[in-house]
Amino acid sequence: MGRQRRHPPPMPHHSETRLLPYTPQQMYDLVADVEDYPKFLPWTAAARIRSRTQEGKAEVMLADLVISFRVFRETFGSKVTLWPEEMAIDTAYIDGPFKHMNSRWEFSEAPEGCRVHFEVDFEFQNRLLQGAAGMFFNEAMQRIVRAFEKRAAELYGTPA
Repeated sequence: MGRQRRHPPPMPHHSETRLLPYTPQQMYDLVADVEDYPKFLPWTAAARIRSRTQEGKAEVMLADLVISFRVFRETFGSKVTLWPEEMAIDTAYIDGPFKHMNSRWEFSEAPEGCRVHFEVDFEFQNRLLQGAAGMFFNEAMQRIVRAFEKRAAELYGTPA
């Protein structure tokens, strides 16, 4: 009998679509304002924009976020690409504790206001962190999406 091959656990992946009573532009602006994340996003201790450049129809930001959770405190860099005409925002990992991390936000008109679609997947370099992340990943992603919703209500008011 040969040895059984152990397959690595799949990378955490989260995909969510919400209908919110705001305009696509309001939600796009909220998510694009990376510097404000520490004011409302759970586990985000600090944010810094390294640079902003225009690349064709996209604005590209290089940004650092400091994530703090219990004894874990890490800075990671990402490339945030803003697509104002498409009403989409892509984030790609540059450096920090991950092997891989990508996310995408899409905002579109809906009868209720705005359809927000969010997708993310990542893998930590550290296997222990990856295992721990897998246990609370979906709950954490839901908390993050709810934090954006709550922030929208604070900024734009709760529609009647």
